[in-house]
Parts: sequence; structure tokens; C-alpha cells
Amino acid sequence: QVQLVESGGGLVQNGGSLRLSCLASGLHFGSYAMGWFRQAPGKDRDFVAAISWGGGSTYYADSVKGRFTISRDNAKNTVYLQMSSLKPEDTATYYCAAVYGDHVPGNYNYWGQGTQVTVSS
Repeated sequence: QVQLVESGGGLVQNGGSLRLSCLASGLHFGSYAMGWFRQAPGKDRDFVAAISWGGGSTYYADSVKGRFTISRDNAKNTVYLQMSSLKPEDTATYYCAAVYGDHVPGNYNYWGQGTQVTVSS
């Protein structure tokens, strides 16, 4: 059974930083592209960032480029999202997701339960 468990969310001030973590189990982690998505109240879930199964390629939404960094540690079955220069519009529930093989935004089929990030103005 595949499980993705996010942690690291919380309340932070405008301009602050947070690091999210996602621990995966029940899958061969090194064979999966990993992504982060977010959903604000009343809005659709949006792509934030992704990293290839080997870590050599990363992908970002325009809204977070230069502020967020995705990384992974295949030895620890963990993917990270370092978020800096946070803005109130980054407030959302952040979800970790996995897809076998390459990153394709619409193909993620394993999801975590989400972690809340709130940025105060």
C-alpha cells in the first residue's frame, strides 16, 4: 500500500520560509517522479513543482520559480519543498504526489493527505 505523508506546514509571516517534507512508503521510490501541488480554499488544485525519479530534472510553476526549490533523497524515500520569500497568496494546502516514471502533471496517481501552509500579511 502506497503512502505519502507530508509534514512541515505551518503559519509563517510574509517573506518567511518553510520546508515541507514528504515521506513515501510502499513503492520503489527511485522509480517515481514526485510532485508538489497546492489547493487554496475555493480554488482548483494547482501544480507547484516536480522532480524526476533520478533528481536530475526539476519543474516549477511560474508563480514559484526562484522562490521554491524541490529536492529528493532516494535513500530516505523523501522529497522536499524548500519555500522562501513566501507570500500570502502561497497560502494553501500542499499535497505531495507520485507518478511512476516521468513527470506528467495530469498523471499523478498517488497523493498524500496534505499539509497546511498559511502566510500572514
